[in-house]
Amino acid sequence: MTQIKMPNYDIVIHDHNLLELSKHIKSIYRYDELFVVTDQKVYALYHQEMVEALASFHVSYVVVPEGESSKSLDTYQKVVDTLIEKGIKRNHLMIALGGGVIGDLTGFVAATLFRGIPYIQIPTTLLAMVDSSIGGKVGIDLKQGKNLLGSFYQPKLVFIDTSFLKTLPQREYNNGLAEMIKAGLIGDKKLYQYLLEHDTVTIKEIEQSIHVKREVVLIDPYDYKERMLLNFGHTFGHAIEKKHCYETYKHGEAISYGMLIALQLGMTLGKTDPNLYDEVKSLFLKRGLVQEPLLEMEDYKSEIIHDKKFLADGLNFIIVHKPGFPEIIKLKAMDLL
Repeated sequence: MTQIKMPNYDIVIHDHNLLELSKHIKSIYRYDELFVVTDQKVYALYHQEMVEALASFHVSYVVVPEGESSKSLDTYQKVVDTLIEKGIKRNHLMIALGGGVIGDLTGFVAATLFRGIPYIQIPTTLLAMVDSSIGGKVGIDLKQGKNLLGSFYQPKLVFIDTSFLKTLPQREYNNGLAEMIKAGLIGDKKLYQYLLEHDTVTIKEIEQSIHVKREVVLIDPYDYKERMLLNFGHTFGHAIEKKHCYETYKHGEAISYGMLIALQLGMTLGKTDPNLYDEVKSLFLKRGLVQEPLLEMEDYKSEIIHDKKFLADGLNFIIVHKPGFPEIIKLKAMDLL
């Protein structure tokens, strides 16, 4: 087991040892009732294993449809209604069992129902393990854009177990690699170099990715400055997801196109090494994260006006000079429209 400390919770990483989950829960929670929010696919795959892992608890499940569409006000309302009907109380424990969508949705319910219910994250995808389960950002989508309604609400525990990766389709695995490549580009050149040469990862690389996020979250927990570096590729990535109704591209694929656009913009400004763009493009093509002809920045400029990083004085945009050397620059609306 590996344990990574955050200010208010631990991140524990196990290698195919799901039965340890009960012990970790009992270390932070003294009641018998648990309320698990998951999606239909994860429930079908892992319900029986969770029954065994949580045999000493009374567990209620709330199961929602799979996919980004569940990060909606409508699903939020249904989850809240179901939890109340099942008898949840303010000091009960909620569990987010799934990928990033479930983690974001469950965390937002936990942050708002009864003005706050304790919850833990159990990410089941590589992307959620290295990114969305860490740092306390929770939220849902609005028609105007992604993650526009949300909060900062920390879990009591993040429990990562690599056993969940055994059922992950290759496209979903690559989806997580995109966030790890991003982590390498903004904060760990050794991780980036490893990902250039390997198409699978071990616990070591998962830990490296988490540490990149951990370091900036500790400096800037509420996303005022340094934490924005984690959004490298996400400005246009979110715009791509939204324009295609969250159906055509996985999150990792969309931010891969977004990272290439950001690298292009960095080259235009004379800040990004052109060789880095070519290298990253080749890596993304090899991993199946982008396809040629590449998506064009011009087609998505109008979609980013509601991006959360667009403040009164302009858009905070992240570029990368070379691996491990990112920069936040300020762009005006007129620079993009």
